[in-house]
Amino acid sequence: MIEFTFTEEQNMLREMVRDFANNELKPIAAKIDEEEEIPEHIIRKVAELGLLGAPYPVEYGGSGVGEVGYCIIQEEISRACLSTATFIGAHVSIGTNAIYIGGSEEQKQKWLPILTSGEKIAAFALTEPSAGSDAFNLQTRAYLDGNEWVINGQKLWITNGPFADVFSVFARTNLGISLFVVEKGTPGFTPGAPEKKMGLRGSKTSSLTFDNVRVPKDNLIGRDGKGFLTAMKTLDAGRLGLGAACLGACKELLEISTRYAKERKQFGEPIANFQAVQFMLAEMAALIYEVESIVYRTAWLYDRGECTPRLSAIVKLVSSNALDVCVDHAMQIHGGMGYSRELPIERYYRDSRINRIFEGTSEIQKLVIARDVIKRNGVLD
Repeated sequence: MIEFTFTEEQNMLREMVRDFANNELKPIAAKIDEEEEIPEHIIRKVAELGLLGAPYPVEYGGSGVGEVGYCIIQEEISRACLSTATFIGAHVSIGTNAIYIGGSEEQKQKWLPILTSGEKIAAFALTEPSAGSDAFNLQTRAYLDGNEWVINGQKLWITNGPFADVFSVFARTNLGISLFVVEKGTPGFTPGAPEKKMGLRGSKTSSLTFDNVRVPKDNLIGRDGKGFLTAMKTLDAGRLGLGAACLGACKELLEISTRYAKERKQFGEPIANFQAVQFMLAEMAALIYEVESIVYRTAWLYDRGECTPRLSAIVKLVSSNALDVCVDHAMQIHGGMGYSRELPIERYYRDSRINRIFEGTSEIQKLVIARDVIKRNGVLD
């Protein structure tokens, strides 16, 4: 018998996060966007609630809710503020997760507790000027000098870059791409100024510069030359949380749009009575059902150790496309009011577009999917 239900613990987790999102985050979401900063008290509260380590095992300071629980968190946070969800995602799903996936037991014990507690904030540093979709083309270099690794190079578009404490940094060595931990304040390591972005303005993004940055030999995470595999596995997980964030935004947009359509009158009656508006609401509802189904099914598979890169790519491709459709319909239903900063629609419109770009463009997701389909001769079992 197949059951698609959340456990009592998962429902309690959703209620807790929804309460925080509705009462503390949503009322200041516009301010976060306008001031381009998530207040420190919000970051502290997110940490106090255990959200910065939620999916990780208890022995590493986490809550042990797994990927399904993490997706619940990202869904509810994104209904209030996509910038905050992006901050959480960069810390939990990729910055910290790279160490969890690639690190030895000793390294996990050293780094994870300070990250899962929120004592330190993590970032994931892969992208470079010449290595966006071509992620293997890293130019940042590292070489071993005695008991230290020396890192030189530059990273771009690093979420949490301006203020993170612990950076999962990918650099090329003589054996290939490797993963290193670089801490804030290390001599020669300089985060750039926050980028001025179209959307997700509260989520701080910057370049990183490495000028003969020296880190202890033990800061090599996993084996030398095996970092690229860790990066790809980390992004597979990150795409599930991103899908959940898209889902939460879609649900919020549908609720806002439905209320508005029932209140707004034209030609003497609510616009919800008009078939053109009804069709947009119907498409939004259908897309939400589709995204919700694949996000949580794939997260469940991930927790069982059965998720594949193809499935993660499908989640990201479908969910990011769905959000763009939903936010466009919401804008159309609201008309001129949707374009006004008086309502959150225009913020969601700006925030949504990046989802088809970061953590792997839609085109890269299609390549991942197609290559696996061809390899399997079209048999997806």
